[in-house]
Amino acid sequence: MIAGCGIALNASKQKSSVCNFIVAIRAGWVQNKGMATNTKSKRKPSAAFMKPVQPDEKLSKVVGSSPLPRTELTKKLWVYIRKHGLQDKKQRTLINADENLQAVFNGKKQVSMFEMTKLVSGHLD
Repeated sequence: MIAGCGIALNASKQKSSVCNFIVAIRAGWVQNKGMATNTKSKRKPSAAFMKPVQPDEKLSKVVGSSPLPRTELTKKLWVYIRKHGLQDKKQRTLINADENLQAVFNGKKQVSMFEMTKLVSGHLD
């Protein structure tokens, strides 16, 4: 192992020069000239999710009547569920509906999280 490199190499001149280059990069002695960098660009949200949707009368009792993106609608729905303690205590994937949510869930008293998104999408204009 060559000191300061962290790579196990034979002590040949060619391999040690590679190691010295790696040490120089780590120390910041070599400037990046046209080499690829690992900086990730921030992900842009999908336009379909950011398009405002209008909740119908039944859903507006839960999330409000103003148009909002699907992402925000889902957040508001979960805030309502947590605020009113509607998540099932034993099986956390189930939502117990109160009278406002029962109208949104087409009369069902209990639905799964996955079924909930399908039912809610039927109440969007």
